[in-house]
Amino acid sequence: MNDLSSPITASHAITLGEKGLDITLPDGKAHYFNYYWLRDNCPSSFSPVTRERSFDIFHLETAPRAASAVVEGEALVIAWDGEDHVTRMPLCWLETYANGGTRKDPADLSRTPWFGDHYPSVPRFSQPELVASNETRAKWIEAMLVHGFTIVTDMPDSDEGLTQTAELMGFVRPTFFGTYFDVKTHINPTNTAYTAGALELHTDTPAEEFAPGIQFLHCRANTVQGGESLYADGVAVANDFRKRDPEGFKLLSEIAIPFFCEHDTYDARSRQYVIELDQYGEVSGLTISQHMADIFDLDQKLLDDYYPAFCRFGRMLQEDKYMMRFLMKGGECMVFDNHRIVHGRAAYTATSGDRYLRGCYVDRSEMRSTYRALVSEGRFKA
Repeated sequence: MNDLSSPITASHAITLGEKGLDITLPDGKAHYFNYYWLRDNCPSSFSPVTRERSFDIFHLETAPRAASAVVEGEALVIAWDGEDHVTRMPLCWLETYANGGTRKDPADLSRTPWFGDHYPSVPRFSQPELVASNETRAKWIEAMLVHGFTIVTDMPDSDEGLTQTAELMGFVRPTFFGTYFDVKTHINPTNTAYTAGALELHTDTPAEEFAPGIQFLHCRANTVQGGESLYADGVAVANDFRKRDPEGFKLLSEIAIPFFCEHDTYDARSRQYVIELDQYGEVSGLTISQHMADIFDLDQKLLDDYYPAFCRFGRMLQEDKYMMRFLMKGGECMVFDNHRIVHGRAAYTATSGDRYLRGCYVDRSEMRSTYRALVSEGRFKA
């Protein structure tokens, strides 16, 4: 039988147990660490080449257990029972995870709500500068994480220009509309956007189980009468709705409703929460679309409360306080968080000129991944 005692330093008392050890860390507090976790996260368990875990804990024949543990310098050194293996873990690293803390995420930035007067302050970035400078690209994505809406100027007047811009953030994500979509008047439209009529504020493709996160709308031409673009920050509206109507907020954030999108070659359906919350309970965005809302299949008594709350929130989205209105210009690309920013447009006269937008999507996870790679050292970079 192994001795469960362990050498003790002046400042780092260590006690070995059956399933883990207790150690006093530099914060002056005693913390417990499970042996499986310590063995699995040994620095040598990861390949510096692939940046993946190369050690497979499934292959251990018996549960890991420390034969001895001491502090040497600024590291905990563990010799494992039944293995010819020693683990060295920096004490400062152990402190990071001592209380179940998560690894710091540089993309976890606080959102700044904005209102109807935001247009002059919208972060703007020149497309050629984004292509030329990773630093500028990082600032662009940071603005997306914080504000959810940016305008890219000086866009090339080509399909390739949109692809190049989107790929600065991530991979172009197809939907049931295809890899790209063209917003202009269609003779046989399959979507309200493909008409000259007014388009109410909405988020795109809510009928997809995981709707795409970032939308790119490249304005190639806009010379028609009317067609004013409408945008609102769902975070700003939902935050105020939470204060104004707490019971309504609870309904819209805790009860999912059905959405659909159906045509000859597809029939997409999903259930979504109108108000989306993040891991901290804060509003992260919305999923809402009147023209893609399916038949609400909730209990009819529940609908007595849900429908009025849904309508109160829908009307609130359209209040002037929140609504940003402007005319898009040729050569601009609107880039916005499709899970945060609701968008629409006023009606326009199709015969009065030319209005052509080309769009595509990138997932939010791709955007955050690109941002982390641009601004942080990660776990393995020298």
